Amino acid sequence: MERFRHGGDIYRESFSQGEWLDFSANINPLGLSDKTRRCLMEHIDDLVHYPDPEARELKEAIANHYGLPQEEIVLGNGAAELLYLFFGMMKFSKMLLPQPAFSDYERAALAAGSHVEYVFMNPEEGFPFPQEKLCALGDSVDCIVVGNPNNPTGTLTAAEVLEKTLDHLHGNTWLLVDESFMEFREDAEKYTLRHLVEKYPRLFVVQSLTKFYALPGLRLGFGVARPDIVKRMEEGKDVWNVNLLAQKAGVAALSDTDYQRNTLWWLWEEQAYIVEALHCIPGLKIFPPSVNFVLADVRGTGMEAAYILSEMKKRGILLRDCSNYPSLNENYIRMAIRSHGENLRLMEAWREIMGNRGERT
Repeated sequence: MERFRHGGDIYRESFSQGEWLDFSANINPLGLSDKTRRCLMEHIDDLVHYPDPEARELKEAIANHYGLPQEEIVLGNGAAELLYLFFGMMKFSKMLLPQPAFSDYERAALAAGSHVEYVFMNPEEGFPFPQEKLCALGDSVDCIVVGNPNNPTGTLTAAEVLEKTLDHLHGNTWLLVDESFMEFREDAEKYTLRHLVEKYPRLFVVQSLTKFYALPGLRLGFGVARPDIVKRMEEGKDVWNVNLLAQKAGVAALSDTDYQRNTLWWLWEEQAYIVEALHCIPGLKIFPPSVNFVLADVRGTGMEAAYILSEMKKRGILLRDCSNYPSLNENYIRMAIRSHGENLRLMEAWREIMGNRGERT
């Protein structure tokens, strides 16, 4: 199970001097929006009722916000549940996965009995989307899974590139595109495939609402597919898979345009700051972020990632150890982009650790 361990596990051990500062999970540091918080408090007594099994209000809010037909929307207890539901219902024999990638793609496929094959993205070239390899191998598999933006690399693939990939696949190969971080892009419409499921019958697009709206403890996501596929997935899921508070919170969050604008403004400022600050660390190689996290190769610093991770933990800071990604190794770490004060604390810790290199025994 270590292969599938995620970031954000603040429960694994305690920090003796207070709470962890968690840079290992890529969650909006603005926290709950005011509208969402008020909504949760207003509906707490409604927990004596079952949630709406059809989640009518939430589906309508998603359809209006993203410009989608309601019959193309399937809801999940987080985007991850939709991965397991999709693979469990489709029963693919073989899945193709560009690596490095979010580990639950593989875990969900394996849980459904699929065989998983890899295509490796080249770190020396910045992990570009391996379109030629996917097109060459696509006809020999049942499904290809792509993260866009990809986690943990942060690479972003244009919609037309993914469309060309779809055009090269034969009629039986599915493309699952996970757009869980797309909300952090002001220009998301240039990259999303949400509106193409009618054109491409074997396209399934997954979107998380927990990362952008800071709801990981509630769990909320949705998928977009043709109505017949949505119906098939609806038949295979728990009828109450999205709880009452998650449904209410999703409606409130999607209506909070001030929060959405503030999030994009925060990220624009802090992404620029963190990139410039990390570039000042001698020997640290960072891969340009497209959303709210940064992947780094620490080999040039003269320190192992394990040492850096350990020293950060002594300071109450959690980073994401990327050694369990199949195509990465012990030299890679991932850092979320958080509030300015938290980012300053991270950079202070980096400077302390770099300054102590000569004292290592």
